[in-house]
Amino acid sequence: MKKYLSLFFVLVITLFISNQTVNASEIETQAEFKYKRIELNAEMKNKRIELNAEMKEKKEEMKKANETMREEMKSKMEALRESIKIEKDAAKAKTKEARVTGRENAVKRFDEAVERINSLKEKVNAQIVKLEAKGVVMIEAKTFIVTAETKLTTAGTKIVEANALLAVSIDELSKENKAKLVILTREINTLVKEAHKALNDALKSLKDAIKAKREADIAARASTTTSTGTNTTSVSTEATTQ
Repeated sequence: MKKYLSLFFVLVITLFISNQTVNASEIETQAEFKYKRIELNAEMKNKRIELNAEMKEKKEEMKKANETMREEMKSKMEALRESIKIEKDAAKAKTKEARVTGRENAVKRFDEAVERINSLKEKVNAQIVKLEAKGVVMIEAKTFIVTAETKLTTAGTKIVEANALLAVSIDELSKENKAKLVILTREINTLVKEAHKALNDALKSLKDAIKAKREADIAARASTTTSTGTNTTSVSTEATTQ
């Protein structure tokens, strides 16, 4: 009888040691995987930072160039309005006045459309900052923001080009310039719509990221509970064998 009891205890101890060895191996593998994942995430983050910095620099350059050209076009438009004062024919002066006003209003509508989307972009950016502070991953949402910013910057360049055409002369636009203006108008509208869509995609991404964070938190809590239960069972087994 004692022989069998001794054999039983040896088997129990062997299984316990084996289980501890497997657990240690699993823990080591998980730790190694976690380390590699952290290392990869850090590398990807650095690359994104570099890319974002480069894109930001290019956008700032385009923005400054657009602002400079816009000021030049504004001065030209003011010069056109001043030239009306020397027009002696009242009917012609009235026509020219209406023409300049119409052109200024056209540029104003473009600017207002871009400004509305810019305002929405700032609101979405504010949400991203808040969620990032809570540990929500915002990589995809930020990508959509970059897309929106690029579209808006390009739209700004197109507006400056349209403004340049409108400020060439106080006379009626040539057939060629009218055709160019139609194309620019179409391109500006398309860019504004695409920027708006990118922001809507960013908002959707925010919701998806929040959902993913909640699910990950739930899974992590469940895993912790399971791990605690397993450890408790192991301790109980060890105590029994002793």
